[in-house]
Amino acid sequence: MRAILAIDQGTTNSKAILVSEGGEVLSRGASPVGISYPQSGWVEQDPNRIWASVCEAIAQCIAAGPDVSIEAVAISNQRESVTIWDGETGEPLGPVLSWQCRRTAPECEALIASGHAGRVLEITGLPIDPMFPGAKMKWLIDRAPAGRKLRVGTIDSWLIHRLTGGKVHACDASNAARSQFLDLKEQVWSDELCALFGIHKAVLPEVRDSASPFGVTAGVPGIADGTPIAAAIGDSHAALFGHGAYDVGDGKVTFGTGSSIMATLPRFIAPSDGITTTVAWRIAGKPTFAFEGNILVSASSLPWMAGILGLPDVAALLELAATAPAGGPGFVPAFVGLGAPYWNSDARALFAQIDFNTTRAQMARAVADSIPFQVHDVFAAMLKHGDVAIGSLYVDGGPSRSDFLMQNVADILDHAVIQCEAPEASALGAAYLAGLTLGLWPDLAAIKALPRATRRIAPQQGPIRGELKTWKDAIARSTFVPESAKVE
Repeated sequence: MRAILAIDQGTTNSKAILVSEGGEVLSRGASPVGISYPQSGWVEQDPNRIWASVCEAIAQCIAAGPDVSIEAVAISNQRESVTIWDGETGEPLGPVLSWQCRRTAPECEALIASGHAGRVLEITGLPIDPMFPGAKMKWLIDRAPAGRKLRVGTIDSWLIHRLTGGKVHACDASNAARSQFLDLKEQVWSDELCALFGIHKAVLPEVRDSASPFGVTAGVPGIADGTPIAAAIGDSHAALFGHGAYDVGDGKVTFGTGSSIMATLPRFIAPSDGITTTVAWRIAGKPTFAFEGNILVSASSLPWMAGILGLPDVAALLELAATAPAGGPGFVPAFVGLGAPYWNSDARALFAQIDFNTTRAQMARAVADSIPFQVHDVFAAMLKHGDVAIGSLYVDGGPSRSDFLMQNVADILDHAVIQCEAPEASALGAAYLAGLTLGLWPDLAAIKALPRATRRIAPQQGPIRGELKTWKDAIARSTFVPESAKVE
């Protein structure tokens, strides 16, 4: 039996799956990564531990699966996280700076104050914000030892380096589009932005199609040397592709630590209103563009609140939340500021409109409802563009398995959502792209025709005006920082 080995390197875990020619997941493996917080606002990981976790996940997956011929390797990966290494020895020269890391906020603020925000947005589709790699790459380079052959890149490029035994320094267009250096219209690294951020273009990876040869494996335990690496793509983009969301307007929400909302576009459209434009994927040199909104804190607020309320787990929190009627207090999970569509690093997490009658169930409901309300705000920003409409809307990630949460999403958006039972949407998307590269599937229509277990949840009741008013009030309070509280 022929199969594709798909790696999904995430923020907290590395996963691997074997996918058959029929699109069936044959086996799975997973290994934790670990995150460290050296000081307030700093979030980093160990690049060697990321690689080790990938190898562990691969070993588990292969051991659990049937006897197959692995035809190719595919990669999906956490986006906006970057690292640095020696191109000759492969030695890491710094940590992985996570997409959550805010250490470059001062540098970003200085660039904005100097008037560069509009130009960066015009070229890359991205705002200047610590989430994105531009300033983070410069931070790593400035602290690297002298005299080394520097290589910097997103996590797909680090994995490609390791998988190929150090022979290839490349990334895919979707990851490049999140780097803050890619000219979206020209699909090349921007000399202007490299100069602005102080990066020499030679240290960056080569940009290739998402469905493309990325070299062959060398010295990877459990995988025969010479196995082609046939696809790489950012995890959120991979999930969109894995769902078969190929028609204009089709979109998805990936729920996780944060949330990514993405919807395909008919062409490149300049971003505005706090959302970004990105490359969803690139095939045969042609990019498919998408709007995206990135929510910094989403499902990660649920275990936090469960702990505050003394509940054993998130399931108990959602069970409690479901007992409270809608329309209670508001909660904004701005633990590390707010992402789309607000992009406010000074925002603070808070509850709004609580009183002596507020119950534990209402507090739980407010935290749960903050997830769909943030999604609502991103789609509202997208829909301000008159030629953009929501088509089929898929949901994935752990929280998408909660009927309570997803019903609230459908109600607040007043739009049906499609639950996908397969938890490996990102890895499947990468596998499908690799199959496209190999010719296992001839075209997108063949991939879309592969069986998928889905369930449609229709809206039952749209948001009450009062609920949206409470949410907007909470957002306004969250984003207001008194002058006396600002740090010089």
